Amino acid sequence: MEDSAKIFSHLDDATNMPAMVNVSGKEVAHRVAVAQSIVLLNKEIADQLDNNDIQTKKGPVFQTAIIAGTMAAKKTSDLIPLCHPLPVENCKFDVSLNAGYEVVIHCTVSVTSKTGVEMEALTGASIAALTIYDMCKAFSHDIIIKETKLLSKTGGKSDYNG
Repeated sequence: MEDSAKIFSHLDDATNMPAMVNVSGKEVAHRVAVAQSIVLLNKEIADQLDNNDIQTKKGPVFQTAIIAGTMAAKKTSDLIPLCHPLPVENCKFDVSLNAGYEVVIHCTVSVTSKTGVEMEALTGASIAALTIYDMCKAFSHDIIIKETKLLSKTGGKSDYNG
């Protein structure tokens, strides 16, 4: 499809008002999406890393972020108004701190459905990043959530590998 032929999918053709996409005619397929968020910590926070996590009074930062991100991915349709509620079949996180004091969060979500799980993966990664910020802000507010982006999606009309 050429760029000039692309349209916004969440607008009703007749009224040009917001509308949920009608997926009734789509095929059920196994769909997977991977999203990434990056949180930049300062050296003092990063130096608190012990046994692949940062321990705080609120609990283990990365473990809590994974739980929060999983909960958010399952609730995406409650947060994003025009998303379809999906029976998430799997939600997996990989959280690591690199040498540049960046916490790299990968959220992989899968479902067998008529619509994709990009928004669930993006929501999961985003909420995990916000949870890391929340749990570390008592130590320092010098934390930056650098980016959240879709890395890949498969199983729908078209695949994406960014």
